[in-house]
Amino acid sequence: MSDRTANTYLDVDWGLLGLIMLLLSAGIVMLTSASISVAENSNGHPFYYLIQQLLAVAVGLFMAVLVVRTPTEFWQKAAPFLMIIATVLLGLVLIPGVGRVVNGSSRWLSAGGINIQVSEPARLMVLMFIANYAARHGAELSASLRDFLRPMIVVGVVCALLLLEPDFGATFVMLMISMAVLFVAGSPIRYFVSLVVLVAVGLGALAISAPYRLARLTGFTNPWEDPYGSGFQLTQSLIAIGSGEWFGVGLGNSVQKLFYLPEAHTDFVFAVIAEEFGLAGTVVVIGLFSLLVWRAFTIAMTAAARDRYFQAYLAFGIAVWQGAQVFINLGVNMGILPTKGLTLPLVSYGRSSLIVTLIVLALLLRIDLENRGFGKSGGSSHAARRARS
Repeated sequence: MSDRTANTYLDVDWGLLGLIMLLLSAGIVMLTSASISVAENSNGHPFYYLIQQLLAVAVGLFMAVLVVRTPTEFWQKAAPFLMIIATVLLGLVLIPGVGRVVNGSSRWLSAGGINIQVSEPARLMVLMFIANYAARHGAELSASLRDFLRPMIVVGVVCALLLLEPDFGATFVMLMISMAVLFVAGSPIRYFVSLVVLVAVGLGALAISAPYRLARLTGFTNPWEDPYGSGFQLTQSLIAIGSGEWFGVGLGNSVQKLFYLPEAHTDFVFAVIAEEFGLAGTVVVIGLFSLLVWRAFTIAMTAAARDRYFQAYLAFGIAVWQGAQVFINLGVNMGILPTKGLTLPLVSYGRSSLIVTLIVLALLLRIDLENRGFGKSGGSSHAARRARS
C-alpha cells in the first residue's frame, strides 16, 4: 500500500474514536455525580472537581490532536531521551522541597500552581523505551539473557524510584507492561517466569518489612474485621456495589458517596457506578473497556503483520496498560485486590492520569492511521535491520 498523508482527521478510526469519547463522556457524568457533595463540603462549589476535570479534558484533547498529527517514528527516535526524562522526573519528586507530599507519598511536582503526578507521563515514556528496545533487539532477546536484562535493569531503576515515593500500584503496572512487551518480543518464558518470581519475592519482602504495608495488603481479605478502621473504605465500597442490585438506584441517587465512601470520585468511582446503575451498568462499563483493549490488540497485530514492530509493541503495551489498570481498579473496588491507588481510565478524577490516557489513546489512533497507509509507514522488521547492519 502506498503511503498517504493524513491531512485531515476524516480517516481516523471513527469507531475507536467514538468508543473513547463515549467512555470520556460517561466518565464526566459519573464524576459529576460522585463529586458534587464532597466538592461542596471541601471547596464550597459543587462543580469544583468537574471544572478541574474539564480543564484536563481540554488539555488532553489538545495534546491528543498533536499526537495524532505526529508520525510514530518521531517517538521511536526520541525514546532513549524520553527514558532519561522519565528517570529525572521520578528523581525530582523525591527531593525535599521539590516534590509535593500528599498523604505521606511524594508523587507530584508543582509547576505554576499545577500539580503533575510524574508516574503517569513516566509510564508512557518507559513504554516507548521498551517498545523501541524490543523492536531493535527482537532477535537477540530470544537468544541472550544479557539482552533481556539490559532493559529490565533500566526499568528496575525506575521502579525503585517509584517504590521510594511510595507508589506500589504504578510500580506493578510498569513492571507488567515492560515484561509483557519483552515476552511477546521473543524473550524465553524461563526468563519471564524467573523474573516474575524474583519480583514477587522482592515485593513480598518489602511488604513484610513494614507492618503498615502488610496490613494494607492483607486488610482487603476481611474488611469486616475492622469496618470502622482499616476496612472502612472497602466495606463502604461493597455496600455501594450491593445496594445497586440489578439496575441501580438511579443517577445521582447514591447514598454512599455522601461522605461515607472515601475517594468516591477518584479510586472508587466504579462503586458509585454500581450503586447508581446496578449490575447492568457495570456490565456495560466493563464491556466498553473490553472493546477498547481488544481494539488496541488488533491494532498491534496489524502493525506486526506489516513489520512495524515499534508500533506493534507500543500498541500492545497500551492494551496491557489499559486492561491492567481497569482490572486492578475494579478488583480493588470489589475487594479481590488490595488498594493500589489506580484510577479508572477516562472516568475517575485525576488530571494527570486523564491527560496521559488521552495521549496514549491518540497514539493508538495514529498507529491505526499508519497501518492503513496514512503518513510515513516506517517499517522496522528484525530481518530488515539485520540486512542493513
